[in-house]
Amino acid sequence: GANKWQKQQVVSRREILEIIEDHKGPLTPMPQAKHAPAQAFKLDNGQVFGIIASTTQPFCSTCDRSRITADGIWYHCLYSPSGINLREVLRSHDSHAILVKLIQNAWQSRQSQGAKDRLHTQNRGPLIPLAQLQKNPRLEMHTRGG
Repeated sequence: GANKWQKQQVVSRREILEIIEDHKGPLTPMPQAKHAPAQAFKLDNGQVFGIIASTTQPFCSTCDRSRITADGIWYHCLYSPSGINLREVLRSHDSHAILVKLIQNAWQSRQSQGAKDRLHTQNRGPLIPLAQLQKNPRLEMHTRGG
């Protein structure tokens, strides 16, 4: 895509932890909140840090995150190729109950597990080819808070 993503440039969670241990000493894993994307660790000096390793250790099965863009598009997953236009629903209905029902139904039936799906892709290149991004820049994750 636009950022020229390449698998060989990814530093895995395991590699990050090895580098930190080599420079800072032993690490202690901290208890993890059920839906937290980061796994926290503590150094001997008490410093706590977290790693979000969605590229090498996806957390899709416990994810409770979604994004709404400034213009009202709701994405179940950062990897979703499309979202739901909540602004359009809000403007076309007097009742917020319709919006609530739409969100509940969409969330409960979501199948998005983008990071997990990508992990098992054989020839893993950019998520979205550059030519496609040029036609629709909204497909790039940074446009939706990722």
